[in-house]
Amino acid sequence: MKLEGNWSYPTAIRFGAGRIRELAEACKAAGISKPLLVTDRGLAGMDITKNALDILEAAGLGRTMFSEVDPNPNDKNLEAGVKVFRDGGHDGVVAFGGGSGLDLGKLIAFMAGQTRPVWDFEDIGDWWTRADASKIAPNVAVPTTAGTGSEVGRAGVLTNSETHVKKIIFHPKVLPSVVVCDPELTVGMPKAITAGTGMDAFAHCLEAYSSPFYHPMSQGIALEGLRLVKEYLPRAYQNGSDLEARAQMMSAAAMGAVAFQKGLGAIHAVSHPVGAIYNTHHGTTNAVVMPAVLKLNRPEIEERIDAAAAYLGIAGGFDGFFDFVMGLRAELGIPERLGEMGVGTDRIDEMVAMALEDPSAGGNPVKLTVANTKALFEACI
Repeated sequence: MKLEGNWSYPTAIRFGAGRIRELAEACKAAGISKPLLVTDRGLAGMDITKNALDILEAAGLGRTMFSEVDPNPNDKNLEAGVKVFRDGGHDGVVAFGGGSGLDLGKLIAFMAGQTRPVWDFEDIGDWWTRADASKIAPNVAVPTTAGTGSEVGRAGVLTNSETHVKKIIFHPKVLPSVVVCDPELTVGMPKAITAGTGMDAFAHCLEAYSSPFYHPMSQGIALEGLRLVKEYLPRAYQNGSDLEARAQMMSAAAMGAVAFQKGLGAIHAVSHPVGAIYNTHHGTTNAVVMPAVLKLNRPEIEERIDAAAAYLGIAGGFDGFFDFVMGLRAELGIPERLGEMGVGTDRIDEMVAMALEDPSAGGNPVKLTVANTKALFEACI
């Protein structure tokens, strides 16, 4: 079966190996004639990025790039990117990279025409209606990892550089107009990034599937996303050139991001403050805290996980699923504890407070309290 298609859900997606060659067409379809390519520092000098700029330049769309993007993008990165966008007279963004490049690229396109501070558009109630929708520039997303699924999201995560708190900035028009999903772009990913981003996709699917909220469509997408990660992440990790595995993981990442409109939970509520304070890799952090969160949530999710285990071909219900997660982590070289990633116990109280305020906390099947959240951090560190 050829893993290629043009999809219209949840936006226009051009999926398949080699489809980066359609980048200029994708920009034109989005109404962009002078794009700013936004990526992170690590990708800025790589061949896949130079190739993307060549494709834009050959089509008469210029080759301007902004790459001052931190692993956990912040308001200073955003301010610098918006200045480059405005000064260069750009009319859209090509968001290129992993979660950091995609999120910041989307937010530059969003904020370039706004006059209010970005924090006024946090994902709270109807705050998004404060934005001038007519001034939001279009963006085209090109993922180069298979994890966050930010290419199909209507939000971006932004860290406050002063408080180190991560906020979710939301607007329906932040959703990319066109997505180019080319699994060949992920072939060069280092093993550690393949593992971390893949476990991020797994965490998105797991938390969406476990969320107590009602959303049957997301429930089904999350379950199949779990299966794809189970089948293909070990293959992509062992052989980075396995294009079928890379393509299936790219699909799983997008599915996780679509599914988590049903809700996220304690994995992300714990992971966000850790990443904001210690600058750890988000997906890897999710993988480290996953077992402790599964144990916490067991009373509320055991029956649901039993059903998922059966679908995934895992014997032993919840216990079998838990053992599978532990085995997958070990196979992928995920650290046992957050302490191995440089996370200390001296700021637990601060992280507990941040976790309880995190928007993901409300979707956890077991209500998070100061006591059980502190116990979670202690178990993970």
